[in-house]
Amino acid sequence: MNNCLREKKMTEDINEKYKKIGNILNQAGPYIVSDNVIEILKYAIPEEYLDFLLAFKRNISQTMEQLKESIAKYCEKSYSEEEILKMVDRLAKHGVMFDQPNRQGIVVFRLAPIYRQFEYTFMKKLEKTDEMVRLAKLFHETEKELGTLAQNDYDNLPNMVKTIPAMDRTVPIRENKETGDEIKIIVNQDLEVPEEQVVTAQDIREIVNKFDDIAVGQCYCRQKEEFLGHKCQQNPPGESCFTLGKSARHTAKHGFTRLISKEEALSILKDIEDAGLVHKVYHLNSDLSKDEVAICNCCSCCCPTSKVSVKFPMVNIAKYTVNIDQDLCIGCGTCVEKCFNQVLELNEEGLAERIGEECVGCGVCAYLCPENAISLIEGPYRRVNILPEKKLA
Repeated sequence: MNNCLREKKMTEDINEKYKKIGNILNQAGPYIVSDNVIEILKYAIPEEYLDFLLAFKRNISQTMEQLKESIAKYCEKSYSEEEILKMVDRLAKHGVMFDQPNRQGIVVFRLAPIYRQFEYTFMKKLEKTDEMVRLAKLFHETEKELGTLAQNDYDNLPNMVKTIPAMDRTVPIRENKETGDEIKIIVNQDLEVPEEQVVTAQDIREIVNKFDDIAVGQCYCRQKEEFLGHKCQQNPPGESCFTLGKSARHTAKHGFTRLISKEEALSILKDIEDAGLVHKVYHLNSDLSKDEVAICNCCSCCCPTSKVSVKFPMVNIAKYTVNIDQDLCIGCGTCVEKCFNQVLELNEEGLAERIGEECVGCGVCAYLCPENAISLIEGPYRRVNILPEKKLA
C-alpha cells in the first residue's frame, strides 16, 4: 500500500472512531453525525480520548465508581482516577461533558448533546481567529444540513412538530419603556385554564431573584454569526446569555461565563430589553414544573428559534398574545419592525394589527410602543410551532 492510500485509510479509520463517539453522544440528545459534525468533534475531543468515551456507550451518566467499572468493561486501556479527572475537565471545557454533584453531593459525569459544544464554546468571548471562524462555519453547515432534512420532508413537518418537545418558553417584558407604566394584561375569560396548569414565574426579574448563582456569557448565536460576517441588526449587549443555579456554577467553572450579582444581572436585562430582545427561558428537561436553568435573550436575525431565521421546526411555550388598541395606535411601525416572529403589520388604514399565529407574547412591541397602545392577552400555556418557509425547488 503506497503512502497516499495508507494515509487515506488512516483518516477513514479515525473518522469511523469519531462517528462512533458521535452516536454515543447522541444518546444525550439527537443530532446528525455528518462529516461536518465529525470535524467539530475532532476540535472538541482529542483522538487519545476516544477510547475513554467508549465507557459511556451503555450509560451516559455515571459516578466515578460506575465509570471505573465501565472503563474496565468497554475500554482498551485502564485509567487512573487522576487521568479520568484530567480528561473529564478537558472535555467539560469543550462542552462535551458535565461534571456536577447530584443532590447527595456525589459528582456525576454526564455526556452532553453535540449541540451543547456549540452553545458553550461560543458563549465565552472568543478571538476571531482562523480556527474559530472555521468552527463557526462548521456549525453553520450543520444547521444547513438540518434545514435540508426539513425541506426534504416538508409536507410532514406539521405532523413532525407535534412530537417535538418545546425548546423554551417566552417570558414577557412587563412595562412600557416610554411611560414606565406596567403593560396592561387582559385575562382571556373565554379560555378555561386546565387544572394541571403549572404555575411558573412570569416576570424575568422574579426568576433572576430566585437564584443565588447567576452567570452571564456571550450570545452564542450572535457571536457565531459575527464570525461569519453578519452583524446583529439590533445592536444588543455582547453578554446576554444567562445560566442559573447549578448551570451557572458549571459554566463559570469551565470558563464559558462569569458569575455576577443579581444587581448586575438586572442592569444587563434592562439593556437587553432596550435593544428589543426576547426573553426565552429554559427549564431542566424542558419541564415547566422544574427550575429554570438558563435565560437566552433572542433577536430575529441571529436566533434559529425565530420565524425569520428558523431552518428546522421549533416549538416554544407561550402564555400571552398581543392586543393592539387601534384608537391609540398612530401607525409608527415600531412594533412591526421589532416583532420577533413578524406577525404584525400595518393594515390598509396604516394601523398595526396581528396577522400571524406565531405570536409568543414576548411583550417587546408593548415595551417599545411610544403610545403605550399594546397590551397582552393572558391565556393558558400553549405550544407555538415555528416552521421554516418552504423553499422553491
